[in-house]
Amino acid sequence: MSGDYIYGNTPCFLGGSKVAFDDDKINQQDVLIYGVPWEGAVTWGDYTGAEFGPKVIRLSSGRYSGFLPELDGIDVFEHYKLGDLGDVDVVPANVEETMRRIESFSGKVWDTGKFPVAFGGDHGITYPIVKALSEKVDGKVGIIHLDAHYDNMPHHEGDLYARSTPFARLYESEHVRNESIVHMGIHGPRNKPESGRFAKEAGAPTITAREIRQADSLQAMADKAYDMASEGTEAVYLSICSDVLDFAFNPAGPVDGNGLTSYELLELVHAFTKKGIRGMDLVEIYPIQDPNDFSSHLASTIILYALAGNIFNEGKE
Repeated sequence: MSGDYIYGNTPCFLGGSKVAFDDDKINQQDVLIYGVPWEGAVTWGDYTGAEFGPKVIRLSSGRYSGFLPELDGIDVFEHYKLGDLGDVDVVPANVEETMRRIESFSGKVWDTGKFPVAFGGDHGITYPIVKALSEKVDGKVGIIHLDAHYDNMPHHEGDLYARSTPFARLYESEHVRNESIVHMGIHGPRNKPESGRFAKEAGAPTITAREIRQADSLQAMADKAYDMASEGTEAVYLSICSDVLDFAFNPAGPVDGNGLTSYELLELVHAFTKKGIRGMDLVEIYPIQDPNDFSSHLASTIILYALAGNIFNEGKE
């Protein structure tokens, strides 16, 4: 696979084209990729290196085509052109300014009308991305949140934008319908009891990993989640934290057992985008603890499954 380099020896994601907001080439793209290399407050354990995610995901993507024989032989690149915008210029010492920059950059992405994919970075990036989307649509936004954890704490030691807080901020937004924020794949004792209570008080539904596994089918659970996220909304956003996966499938994540398999996650993501997703992010891949970059490699497959579903939704198949 050949393509442009986004910086240094780092290729554009999946061999896409390097684009910029002031470049006419951006209008020729169908999908826009961008990175948000941000790690804010560490809320558990030690430094994770989440800010290296966008770079390592791009490097890992260099070995992949867009061909998915298991999905009726679809080749994503026969339908879509991918443009890579590079990374948001974050400010490591200033969380408020970083959030402002993420929101501003994301607003420009939403203005293009293309399908955006953002790579984190920690989960704090989701709030400014969705905030930017909510100001572009005529109506409410719904969110399908695939994660082991609720990430809805009011603050972390006074930090309103830590990775454990983005959905608390989104509960507060008048442009996001709380009953359409679906916390899906939740599992494990690293969740705090009050997180479940906060979600219930906000009206945000929960679908646990156990419920997904015990359902009649993954499609039935995807239908249920999407119906809740799309009810009363004009746009549905998909946010994926890598730790929705069991650590056996996600070495670049925390050691959370009883999560989803890679098969379960891929099938759910594909099902959601077939129904219609406005954009998505994939966050919390920690390359420094994954010497073989297994999780970063899986990221390419997750995005290809998402785009394959989006092709179906747009009737291009």
